Amino acid sequence: MENPRPEKVAVVTEVRERLDAAEAAILTEYRGLSVSELAALRGVLRAAGGDYKIYKNTLVKLAISGGRHEALSPLLEGPTAIAFVSGEVSAAAKALRDYARTYPNLVIKGGLHGDGFLSTQHLSALADLPSRDVLLAQLAGAIAAPLRQFAGLLQALPRNLAYGLSALLDQQGGAPVEAAEPAASSEAAESVPEIETPETEPTVEASTTAEAEAPAAAEVEVSAEVEVSAEVEVSAEAEIPAEAPAQAEVTPENATDEG
Repeated sequence: MENPRPEKVAVVTEVRERLDAAEAAILTEYRGLSVSELAALRGVLRAAGGDYKIYKNTLVKLAISGGRHEALSPLLEGPTAIAFVSGEVSAAAKALRDYARTYPNLVIKGGLHGDGFLSTQHLSALADLPSRDVLLAQLAGAIAAPLRQFAGLLQALPRNLAYGLSALLDQQGGAPVEAAEPAASSEAAESVPEIETPETEPTVEASTTAEAEAPAAAEVEVSAEVEVSAEVEVSAEAEIPAEAPAQAEVTPENATDEG
């Protein structure tokens, strides 16, 4: 038995390594596509995170023989190419489906994602899914919507409570202002300290003291009047002799001398 040629061994090794490193592998039949159309397909898949390669089916079967990718063996009939997906599987499936709608010669056979086989129905369902960024945005919106609603309910709760209390007070005729005033006056009365009334005995003592002090005051007034009257009399007597020489009495002796 002849040994395989080195170039064939290199291709088998390449296919095995690329299948192991890829997130998924999608097999297609490209019969009827021109070289330019295949080049355009490669560009579309490259933008979706895929790489489109054509290998001989016999070499691919050797690469997957006895491995976890052996489920792809039934699909290796006719001119087959492999799309190695390193990004999102849904994006690559969508790119292949959209291109097949424009170029019907491209036929999607199936593929593998991890250890799971992907049929054409699975790939069509994956192609209908939105991208990862869109899914994350939708998930964030779905999480944020209840949170925003809950925050709105928390903000509306005090406002609705105030409206309810206001309506209840209006139904009952307003706030009970008159009922609140006696309570306030009673509180004010409680806050005023009690004034102790003096007993009767201190009153008697005070009146007795006042009566005792009254004669003393009277004596002071009498003595003051006596002193004032005495001074007046003394001053009057002192002034009289000074005026006497001006009024000389006419006596018989004085009259004789004058005659």
